[in-house]
Amino acid sequence: MGQEEGKGTVRRDLAGNIYSEAAFDSILPMFYFRQLMSDERFPDTIQGIAMTPKMVQTENFNFRSVPSDINAPSIGLYPLMESMSGRVDLKMPDDVFRITSKGIEFIDMATNSVKEDKSLQFTEAMTKKDFRFPATEIVGNPTVKKEYDEGYLLLDADRRLFHLKQVKGRPYVRAITLPEGLTLEHLYLTEFRNKKTLAFMTDVNKAFYVLQNRTYEIVKTGIPAFDPETDALTIIGNMFDWTVRVTTPASDNYYALDANDYSLIKKLENESNVHSMPGITFTSYTDKYVMPRFE
Repeated sequence: MGQEEGKGTVRRDLAGNIYSEAAFDSILPMFYFRQLMSDERFPDTIQGIAMTPKMVQTENFNFRSVPSDINAPSIGLYPLMESMSGRVDLKMPDDVFRITSKGIEFIDMATNSVKEDKSLQFTEAMTKKDFRFPATEIVGNPTVKKEYDEGYLLLDADRRLFHLKQVKGRPYVRAITLPEGLTLEHLYLTEFRNKKTLAFMTDVNKAFYVLQNRTYEIVKTGIPAFDPETDALTIIGNMFDWTVRVTTPASDNYYALDANDYSLIKKLENESNVHSMPGITFTSYTDKYVMPRFE
């Protein structure tokens, strides 16, 4: 789909077939389901599976990562919400935590004092699971604007993977076994509506992985390479397939993945057509600092 002079938006497949806007909506029912509902053309079944708009809403997700998300400085203080409060709405706690070489510390924000009992309780729970302090990576989504909370994923000093959350006021700590030879580099806690995945992860070789929810199974995807420190990633997913875009400084690549096993269905790789003019700038795509620089 693209713009052509004198024709406006043209929807053409790889075989050269051109489709009307209405036909294009029907070809991509998981993406244009709201339009199909409005037109009363939403299908009863898709790929042999009985389908409802609510199922589509539950299964669809969007994910985006840009280098500044990774390269920006961190304050090192994190709120740990209650994951099983029994209430529909999540609530921010009155404390934040930090992880030092000695353990995890919870700090009361009103008094700026350490909660000794809670800190000891969580430190002992993590130590029992062989967590080696300090953490080298702490990743979560500290916002109440989500449907549920899965706490944080951590890499300890040995870069082993752990899941930490608070359940009914008590620590939940899970050591997650990594496949032989896998050294993780970056983590993303997903918390999508369908609860199928727990996280996206990359390793030191720029491979991209999915961490399954509940089973903690780690699955390598068909994406050839993704470096969060230099590349932008966009994923538009549904219950059948994912459309993945990886934009690097040198290329703009699209990948279709099977939503069940994350294998590669098809790919389209292009050289980047963006050529920036060297000059003085004060901001960069790769960090969030404001300072003069020559790029």
